[in-house]
Amino acid sequence: MAYYFPEGGKFFYSTTFAAAKTISAVTNANPAVCTSTAHGYVDGDIVLISSGWDDVNDSVFKIDQLTADTFSLVDQDTSNTDFFPVGTGTGTAKLISGWTEIPQILTLDNAGGDVKYGTVAPLSKRNALNVPIGFNPETLTLMLGHDPANATYKAMLTLGRSLTKCAFKQTIPGGGTTYGYGFMVTSERAKQSAGNANSVPVAISIQGRSISYGA
Repeated sequence: MAYYFPEGGKFFYSTTFAAAKTISAVTNANPAVCTSTAHGYVDGDIVLISSGWDDVNDSVFKIDQLTADTFSLVDQDTSNTDFFPVGTGTGTAKLISGWTEIPQILTLDNAGGDVKYGTVAPLSKRNALNVPIGFNPETLTLMLGHDPANATYKAMLTLGRSLTKCAFKQTIPGGGTTYGYGFMVTSERAKQSAGNANSVPVAISIQGRSISYGA
């Protein structure tokens, strides 16, 4: 058993995606095994998956290379055919590289990603029911020390204004790593108050799942 804390952690983003590799089949198994002819991946590669399965689509996974034509998605269980209908999980994989560290993070806050409920109020019952129907959208807000001359900050402004999707990685001291994929929008106007460093918020909106791996 291990406990992790955000202190000392780092955030990275990447827009460097290799050419898409076709995934021609995905098994209903734990873990899911993808067939992709001559994929060229190795153990531990990080890939962006596009899939007909909602819980896999637009998500970033660590992979295990099995053969020249197959790899597994680490910790992804697709054995439930109600949520992962047989034969419909095909799509593409893109290798991610070129991670850039987000500079001068002062604070972080995350919201969403929790269970979303639908409320049912049968006429025959006095008490309504909350039925889990999915998950709420996830957002993270990072406050950065404002340095308008910082090259990475300038690049982040451009990505936000063009609504370019990015892959994200958060590393935690002790070995925990979380991945995601979505939008990153960075403010230009600094927040200012006496006695405090000028800061700017960065809003990250996760489009698929946030997936965490231990050391």
